[in-house]
Amino acid sequence: MSPTDPVGPTSSPAPAAAPPAARAPWHGVVVATALPLREDLSVDFDAYAEHVRWLVDSGCDGVCPNGSLGEYQSLTPEERARVVRVAVDAVGGDRVLPGVAAYGAAESLRWAEQAAEAGASAVMLLPPNGYRADTRAVFDHYRTVARAGLPIVAYNNPFDTKVDLTPRLLADLYDEGLVVGVKEFTGDVRRAYEVAELAPGFDVLIGSDDVALEFGLAGAVGWIAGYANVFPRASVELYNAAVGGDLRGVLPLYRLLHPLLRLDSRTEFVQSIKLSMDLAGLRGGPCRAPRLPLAPELEAVVRESTQKALAEGLA
Repeated sequence: MSPTDPVGPTSSPAPAAAPPAARAPWHGVVVATALPLREDLSVDFDAYAEHVRWLVDSGCDGVCPNGSLGEYQSLTPEERARVVRVAVDAVGGDRVLPGVAAYGAAESLRWAEQAAEAGASAVMLLPPNGYRADTRAVFDHYRTVARAGLPIVAYNNPFDTKVDLTPRLLADLYDEGLVVGVKEFTGDVRRAYEVAELAPGFDVLIGSDDVALEFGLAGAVGWIAGYANVFPRASVELYNAAVGGDLRGVLPLYRLLHPLLRLDSRTEFVQSIKLSMDLAGLRGGPCRAPRLPLAPELEAVVRESTQKALAEGLA
């Protein structure tokens, strides 16, 4: 790799999540969980445990703690470790896919080992993000973290990391046994087809909410979902329709939610999803710095779009 290289939504209940033995921890709808904070910005771990259980009870297959949506960059090491333990205690390690991103491979390895000790059975890992890493550095990074012994789902987000895990590079990592799948955040659905050609058996996961149907139709086997924090049942319905290739009746739901789903790819996605959670009667709360409250114009968009979805009975 060169790094420069007028029908309303349905109201049927969400299907029950697959039994643990029938799925990998990264398959299905895995919610990148927001982390409830109190007004003093301390973590409300009890509310987090309740939220995680509610998501799985609502039909989601698992949760992904300590991603960007979980504000892991602003947590203390003690808080970050406890988030994983709370999630595992709430729904079981087979349903928890912790993010283990860090600036260095040694630190990511420590977080992968902590995830294993807590009972998680797989992790999600960004490439090196302290600088624009080349191919050798990417391989060294994933080889180091693989020593923890857990399956690794790569996370391709070249917008933030400046490192693009291209289909060819992912296939090479897969061939070496370093990764089992990728959360693909570029939004480029063509990559799903190319990866399938280069690396049969490698799992592509939806990484951006606003292309969920498109990637599902292209063969994705999972969705690391953001707005599922607010609308888990609707998210499961969208995902099942996409991977099942049957979009009859679900497009109106997708159109209804799309103004919100698009926010998952904006810089202010954490604040947006937390505000929607609060509007839906869930526990979102404030964000820690450097994230600031939404600007009035964007806050109005989030409020209007969320209230419209809630008025259709999606809560």
